[in-house]
Amino acid sequence: MTFQSDPPLVPIPPGQDELPHDDGVIQSERHRKQMDLLIEVLELHWKDREDVYVSGNMAIYFSELQAKKNDFRGPDVFVVLDTVRRERKSWVVWQEDGRTPDVVIELLSETTEKVDRTDKMRIYAKLLHVPEYYLFDPFTGVLEAYALENATMSYVPVAPSANGDVASPRLHLGLGVRRGTYHNLDVDWLRWLDAEGRVLPTGEEQARTAEEQARAAEKQARTAEEQARAAEEQARTAEEQARAAQDQAKLLAARLAEYEQQFGKLPGGEPR
Repeated sequence: MTFQSDPPLVPIPPGQDELPHDDGVIQSERHRKQMDLLIEVLELHWKDREDVYVSGNMAIYFSELQAKKNDFRGPDVFVVLDTVRRERKSWVVWQEDGRTPDVVIELLSETTEKVDRTDKMRIYAKLLHVPEYYLFDPFTGVLEAYALENATMSYVPVAPSANGDVASPRLHLGLGVRRGTYHNLDVDWLRWLDAEGRVLPTGEEQARTAEEQARAAEKQARTAEEQARAAEEQARTAEEQARAAQDQAKLLAARLAEYEQQFGKLPGGEPR
């Protein structure tokens, strides 16, 4: 008598709960704030969308071999479209229906620039097929844009516009360097731009704009109230002047009548 053995179990690849999600990279204050700024602004801009995911300094796993070797890559900022907006510990491609980032931004530093320009650029192009790749140095303010060439699965530089801004076709937005203050640091920041080249605001900038608009509206209301009071005063003055003119006309008419009664004619007129 023979027994049929059960089929061999297929090992389940590890997921985000089992895989490391902190690469331990030490960042400067400006690098950290630049990363936070880019992520915050996009999340505010797309606050009503549930089909987009924005994050940064998060591990991306794209193969079991990579996971076993603990060789993961953590982009400073990345955006995934056509996905579900929810909390994640890391981005595990085989748990995300094969979805990979549409846009990756790396913030250059002396210790990471070589990897960002070689290993990461190769992985993003040839393994993850990220359509858009951007490099930005927060201290020099130099922005570089690259687009994926499908024929070679490699990146080609994208020329910026005359003012140095670059377009992100996937996000229908732009990127440009603008001077400003973010979390008490006044430097040149990499900012997201709308179709007209206007900077997408941070939460602090939105609050400041709302406060300025409220003050302007209050000032406009006070001005309108002062103008209404002035118009009311002018109306009262005009009414008083009209009454005075009417009273003067009545007095003149009375005097003329008295004169006619006494002398029988108007001054300069024919006898009655």
